[in-house]
Amino acid sequence: MSWKIALLERKEKKMTLDIFLMLLLMVSICTSLATEGLKKALTELGKKYYSNILAGGVAIVISIFVWAIYLILVNATLNAQMLAILIALVFFGWLCAMIGYDKVIQAIEQIIGGMKNGNYNWLSKN
Repeated sequence: MSWKIALLERKEKKMTLDIFLMLLLMVSICTSLATEGLKKALTELGKKYYSNILAGGVAIVISIFVWAIYLILVNATLNAQMLAILIALVFFGWLCAMIGYDKVIQAIEQIIGGMKNGNYNWLSKN
């Protein structure tokens, strides 16, 4: 009988926006890095792949992993809110992986290319 009382008295853990954004940051960084690593490995092996689908698969795996670790660490209950958070982590992690790495590298190359050519217009505040 005491275990039933303990289950009823158990407070439900709620995830705050700060924690969600921290988890999203972890998922997006890990997804981007893992996706780029897999892309390089697949290119070296001569395999064809679709980078967006690869990023989506990696985002799903990493999001589930991070989400499960969070549930275990805070002893949270599995409910509709937690499932919605998992779906959001997968979706936004996938978006960050598709947009992130390639655009960052492109921006760095443009800045370095401008510096080599003596073009420093990107530094001005106009």
